[in-house]
Amino acid sequence: MTVKIRYAMRLSYLGKNYRGSQKQPNGNTIQDEVEKALRTLIKTKISTVFSGRTDAGVSAKAQVLHFDCDSEIESIKFLNSLNGLLPDDIRVFEIKKVENTFHAQKSALFRHYRYLIRNDIVSSPFDTNVLFVKYPLNECEMDKALKYLEGEHDFSAFKSKSDNPATICKIYRAGAKRSDDGKYIIIDIIGNRFLYNMVRTIVGTLFLIQKDGLNPLKMAEILESKDRSISGATAPAIGLTLEYVGYGDCSKYQKQINI
Repeated sequence: MTVKIRYAMRLSYLGKNYRGSQKQPNGNTIQDEVEKALRTLIKTKISTVFSGRTDAGVSAKAQVLHFDCDSEIESIKFLNSLNGLLPDDIRVFEIKKVENTFHAQKSALFRHYRYLIRNDIVSSPFDTNVLFVKYPLNECEMDKALKYLEGEHDFSAFKSKSDNPATICKIYRAGAKRSDDGKYIIIDIIGNRFLYNMVRTIVGTLFLIQKDGLNPLKMAEILESKDRSISGATAPAIGLTLEYVGYGDCSKYQKQINI
């Protein structure tokens, strides 16, 4: 019996041209493209397991997946060949052999999402993965609202329709800040897991609070209500990026990136 060898990969992608990371009946997903390239190189069907699903239009800087293979892979040569087969908006930047007990999704201890907003009087043609918001936003008030989400809570109020009944998540860090040039607002949320559309709904709720001039405490009230009908609309996918998937100490990661 052949012993399978497990490999893990980190990859980046721009999500605007895809239906999401996870396979769908209509195709055109990140997983479709990656598995097609792997099949071409390895000469057999390969099934990948991603650390989690990113929705249509959502990007990733360091998504993680694993797959099993019958033979050894020469990492650097394989990496170059794989990127040569992938579309220009998908790039694998790391591949390594891992223990067979490693699972890209189940072994992950935290995920870091970032939502980027250009908050200025004019948009930029270079902002291909940034949401443009012309009306003034108060990043300090947004930061105060986000702080109410930290800790372990039931996030039903920020969940879109899903078959998954588990609604408890632990948020290690949630905050907003303005860039040094004053043109962008950066929203960072780090948690052990996220519900379907959770980050985008949180951002939409921030917009609701800002537009209506509500107290940041409104975020806590919405969280405690567990009522999706009173939270904000789901913010657009553009602007949202999966920054990192962590398999180690979350506090150490936060120190490394100064969050």
